[in-house]
Amino acid sequence: QLVESGGGLVQVGGSLRLSCEAHTHTFRDDNMGWFRQAPGKEREFVAGINWNGYNDYYDASVKGRFFISRDNDNNMVYLQMNSLRAEDTATYYCGGDSNWGRLVAGANKYWGQGTQVTVSS
Repeated sequence: QLVESGGGLVQVGGSLRLSCEAHTHTFRDDNMGWFRQAPGKEREFVAGINWNGYNDYYDASVKGRFFISRDNDNNMVYLQMNSLRAEDTATYYCGGDSNWGRLVAGANKYWGQGTQVTVSS
C-alpha cells in the first residue's frame, strides 16, 4: 500500500529526498511518518506529519536536518534529508495511521517495503 523510493548512496554532508506513494483509500485522513532501521537495531521513528500537513514532529537526532512534507492531491509523502551523517545509514520506511500516538510509537496500520540510504564518510 506504500511504495518508497529515492534512497541511495551519498557522502557525508550530502542530501537525499525520499518519496512515499500511498495506494490507500484513507491517505487524506491519515497521519504519515518516516522511520528507519539500521543493521542490528530496532526500527525507530524519524519524522511525522499530521493528516492535513499543518503539524510535523521530528526525532531529536534529525531535527533541523530532515523535513517531512505531504501532497494530499497526489497521495505522496516526502522526506528531505540534508547534512547527512554516517549514522543516518539505514533502511527508511514510510508508515501511516489515523492515530498520532500509534504513528509515533511505530504501531502503524500499514508500512512500505523500505528504501536503503547509505551515507559514506
